[in-house]
Amino acid sequence: MAENQDFKHIVRVAQTDLEGRKQTGLALTKIKGVSHMLAHAICQKAGVDKQATLGNLSDADIKKLQVVIEDLTSVLPSWMMNRRKDFETGKDMHVIVNDLIITHENDLKRQKKIRSYKGIRHAVGLPVRGQRTKSNFRKNKGKKR
Repeated sequence: MAENQDFKHIVRVAQTDLEGRKQTGLALTKIKGVSHMLAHAICQKAGVDKQATLGNLSDADIKKLQVVIEDLTSVLPSWMMNRRKDFETGKDMHVIVNDLIITHENDLKRQKKIRSYKGIRHAVGLPVRGQRTKSNFRKNKGKKR
């Protein structure tokens, strides 16, 4: 790989350090909350080649990516967002990085507080989504007697 003079080994996008040697579409998936399909949509909306090496992109292209990522609600259709009909606001939005972690924690706290079935299972440390517990999840329950 021939490196040019202004090659960046680490590129900072959306509060995340991305590897400059990877393709743009692949590197964007390292941002928490960005999938392959979303990375493709971001590259397409910003007008950046998704197969170009991220470290070779100009500062203007990186700025375009940053602008598109900051306002994902205008880019994405509602079915592609990860937070549809938000509990507090009722709006469709797509949260990434730290906001995603915080909203997930708040959702779990709310479920535990209202003592929903899922909240109780989370609090006790049991599987939440209907898996069987007779033979699995022994680490949570101890040895069989």
